[in-house]
Amino acid sequence: MTESPLPVRRNFYGRIHGKTLRASQKDYLAEDLGPLTLRGVTRKDNPARAALELGFAANKPLWLEVGFGGGEHLVHMAAQNPGVTIIGAEPFVNGIAMLLGKIRGAGVTNLWLHPGDVRDLFDVLPDACLTKVFLNYPDPWPKARHHRRRFVTPDYLLPLARIAAPGAEFRVVTDIPDYVRQTLEEVPPAGFRLERQAGPGAAWDDWPSTRYEQKALREGREPHYLTFRRL
Repeated sequence: MTESPLPVRRNFYGRIHGKTLRASQKDYLAEDLGPLTLRGVTRKDNPARAALELGFAANKPLWLEVGFGGGEHLVHMAAQNPGVTIIGAEPFVNGIAMLLGKIRGAGVTNLWLHPGDVRDLFDVLPDACLTKVFLNYPDPWPKARHHRRRFVTPDYLLPLARIAAPGAEFRVVTDIPDYVRQTLEEVPPAGFRLERQAGPGAAWDDWPSTRYEQKALREGREPHYLTFRRL
């Protein structure tokens, strides 16, 4: 296992806080977040601890969801795949609180969380450890001058390629046509092959349509489902 460099300071542009949390959500954060948080991600004294906590020696498949929003998809995948370990990375506190409530309700036990910038997680995970990655309705950053902030740029894709195993599946779903364009342009050069591109009504068999997707459909925005494979 090759250890990557220690985390570095970098700019982060997304939201961290939203509406005022309900009392129950504050309880979830106080009681549940700590035990589910993947330690060793930002601790510079022992960056390899993240790998140890995940128990790679158990040979369980390791999946990652980048920006899990309210957590519907993440909890669904954990419940449907109990033999898999899944990491959810999300900096938005309100989304984390929503997810924690769903975890309590579903009783899933195969989830770890990184409540922060996913690039910090990329810094400490070992080479070729991921077998599946989900990027569901990422922040579109619609203004042209902000396109460099999108996930589908080398700053994110090259570190992701390092920790994705050969043959790993990378799923992207978005309702923004220009995000599809940039994804198709940027992902293959990073070391992934486009395997499938589909539109409305042709999602993956295990895809649980999220509240965001239903809202997008009501407002006339069509989803695009892209599947890539790590070379």
